[in-house]
Amino acid sequence: MTARKRPAGGGYDPRVGPFPAGRADPEIGPGERLAMNGMGSFDWDLDQGTFDLDEAGLDVFDLRPEEFDGRPDSLVLRVSPEESARLDIALRRALQAGRRSYGGYFQVTRRDGAKQWTHTQGTILRDERGNAYRVLGIVRDATAELTEIPVASAPPPRYERRSPSSIVRRTTEALSTAVTVDDVIAVLTGAGGLERFGADGLTLGLAEAGNLKVIAFSGQEMSFYEGLRLRRLDESLPLTQAVVTQQPRFATSFVELAERFPLLRPHIDTGSGFAAAFLPLVAQARSIGGLALFYRHRREFSREDRELCGALAGILAQSLQRAILFDQEREFATGLQASMLPRHIPRFEGAEVAVRYHAARSGREVGGDWYDVIALPQNRVGLVVGDVQGHDTHAAAVMGQLRIALRAYAAEGHPPSTVLARASRFLAELDTERFATCGYAQVDLTTGSVSAARAGHLGPLVRHTDGRTGWPNVRGGLPLGLATALDLHEFPETRLDLVPGETLVFCTDGLVEERGQDITIGMEALAEAVHVGPQAAEALADHLAENLWERWGSGDDVALLILRRAPDTGTSRAPRMHSYVHQADPEGLAEARCALRQALGGWGLARLADDVELAAGELLVNVLLHTDGGAVLTLEVLPDPVRRVRLSVQDRSSVWPRRRSPGEAATSGRGLLMIDALAARWGVEPRGDGKAVWCEFAVGDEDVPAGGGAPAGTSS
Repeated sequence: MTARKRPAGGGYDPRVGPFPAGRADPEIGPGERLAMNGMGSFDWDLDQGTFDLDEAGLDVFDLRPEEFDGRPDSLVLRVSPEESARLDIALRRALQAGRRSYGGYFQVTRRDGAKQWTHTQGTILRDERGNAYRVLGIVRDATAELTEIPVASAPPPRYERRSPSSIVRRTTEALSTAVTVDDVIAVLTGAGGLERFGADGLTLGLAEAGNLKVIAFSGQEMSFYEGLRLRRLDESLPLTQAVVTQQPRFATSFVELAERFPLLRPHIDTGSGFAAAFLPLVAQARSIGGLALFYRHRREFSREDRELCGALAGILAQSLQRAILFDQEREFATGLQASMLPRHIPRFEGAEVAVRYHAARSGREVGGDWYDVIALPQNRVGLVVGDVQGHDTHAAAVMGQLRIALRAYAAEGHPPSTVLARASRFLAELDTERFATCGYAQVDLTTGSVSAARAGHLGPLVRHTDGRTGWPNVRGGLPLGLATALDLHEFPETRLDLVPGETLVFCTDGLVEERGQDITIGMEALAEAVHVGPQAAEALADHLAENLWERWGSGDDVALLILRRAPDTGTSRAPRMHSYVHQADPEGLAEARCALRQALGGWGLARLADDVELAAGELLVNVLLHTDGGAVLTLEVLPDPVRRVRLSVQDRSSVWPRRRSPGEAATSGRGLLMIDALAARWGVEPRGDGKAVWCEFAVGDEDVPAGGGAPAGTSS
């Protein structure tokens, strides 16, 4: 993580909150800390990854000083991975939403194995750019407020009960952060859910199309509801009756309950001592569902108990109604966005293509990320990824129009620079102030030639056949729309080569960018995930989704597009290998030589390795020194008319090599002379907008003898 500039002055104390610059940080001694009801404080430096926990905080986690090294991961000794993940999600949501604080309950496993309910509350400090760099807060033992404590002196056990106001307040706090229906379910059924309601079990159902659909259980005692997941809204069950009549029902005898509702008899143990409250969830005078609470030790429901249940049901109903509306709006927005993405990806001979789209998890808004795969004439394919500014339905609508326009320009046969320039003008003429970033590449699947251009977007990541990955330096222009507004329509193209077996990975920034982090961290993570991922495009897409969605893509939309050129290994009789040596890759030449030697060894032709490697080095150096691009190296065995090894080095220069007669003091000009001496034959062939220099080496006695000279048509 990169260090950030802190706001000057000021500080924070968990007892009194932030204090201004110039005021001394309040001192507090160990005795005072221990007097603060088991409350400790922490200071979490997000940049450095350090977690400073004071003495009282260590007591809360039941840790000795020597057991804690100041790293949050070290708390796993007392906090389970599941509990840690819940807290991490709460913090992430607060960071992404720009909130100033967060909090939550979790369980700590003490040294003796006992479970302790713990509460944490943190204040998030941000720099002048709004990036979080530090969290300051408290941790405290919350067991007493979340657990009914038995009084040993009075059998049968009776319980000290939390005050109704405390239960209502903590339930309201917990539900205040719930956005979706799944969030509400997590509050009810997650850690601390039953304790928060003071119950031993609960069941939640939603009213849908004349039925009550049970969507959540909690507590072992709720297993009998498995057979009652979907019931018509009538009065045949206590919960459906409460929903229909909008009146709560309280039961302290399961025998009487089974007599009144015969459908329950096969599902409940009438000999158990349970009490239950069946509560309608009413919002704006409409029943939206029902909540059943079960109590193991309760014998009656006082007036205060009934009022408390009513208050809890009202709070839950309001939260659930908001969540239902949110889910409906989000379903509509994401459906609109999905309808504007390609329904089908065309298949191509000689390449595998895989796409993935991931909608942001937080917030009701959707984004304008998109991808497209366009079949072009002459076995070419157009690859597009882009992102319209904003996260709303308007961004999605603009995205749909821009995708169609860009597809039309590409289908007309224009090069990438022209396609992006026209798309920029199109976006500028729409009734919108949005701009868009975009990357577009045309790939010739026959030759592997790639022409790419960028409009303020990430370029592609390339994985080579040996597993190495790299981000080629693809030149770019301004974002679409903005380029037109500033009259800067230059979108320079970059030429790349994709040899058989190599992979192009395009994505939008949501996959590599996280708020408060340098984007290069995400780019390195993506490169590493691609490096270790499977070869096939579909499998690689699944691998990236599984490994990077959670880390980088949870807060933003992500579009992912992968193209892998089909590998070309030849046949067992005529094997073949390809490699691309980038001009700016200092290690590429050495790695290409190593790959040649390994291939020849694998083909049983190791005796030719020295000559072939030397010739390849001369040809590759000539390309890297005297042309403006890289080289495609091909090594193959040609079986007919006689078996021989052919080495070919292709580049984009139209200038053919010339064999010279260098003087004794010359430092260059001997490369072709050396190849003429080593190879059986050599020559030059035109290849598209460049050329290929090749040479052949005899495998057996029947081949043309070495030193056969250059064929007709070769400069000499």
